Amino acid sequence: MDNIEYINIKNKNEEKKLCCVDPEKVDKIKKQMLADEVVYDVADFFKVFGDSTRLKILFALKEGELCVGDLSEVLNMNQSAVSHQLRLLRKHNLVKFRRSGKTVFYTLDDKHVETLLEQGFEHLLHKNVY
Repeated sequence: MDNIEYINIKNKNEEKKLCCVDPEKVDKIKKQMLADEVVYDVADFFKVFGDSTRLKILFALKEGELCVGDLSEVLNMNQSAVSHQLRLLRKHNLVKFRRSGKTVFYTLDDKHVETLLEQGFEHLLHKNVY
């Protein structure tokens, strides 16, 4: 607490006093801050989770390998719409695929994706009752 400084900030003809600035903590965090490029990439990555259809696809794939036809039936959507979402998920390395003849099967890319889903739902559900 000895290192706390008080600084004045001018904002649109108004002066405000900002308190609780610890220069040591600020410097330490600034040195550890991620590069802007990394932050932008992570933000884009999490935007993929902002679509309910993509979340449903990922949730369905937690159960195992599925083809587009299976996913279309589970989600009650046409195959073209499901394929479009799968392309986005592949682009962001959230799902992977394998071909067997003319059929393409999809799975979650790795355990990290499953963990992200589980943590997201767990976080939401521990405070909300559905």
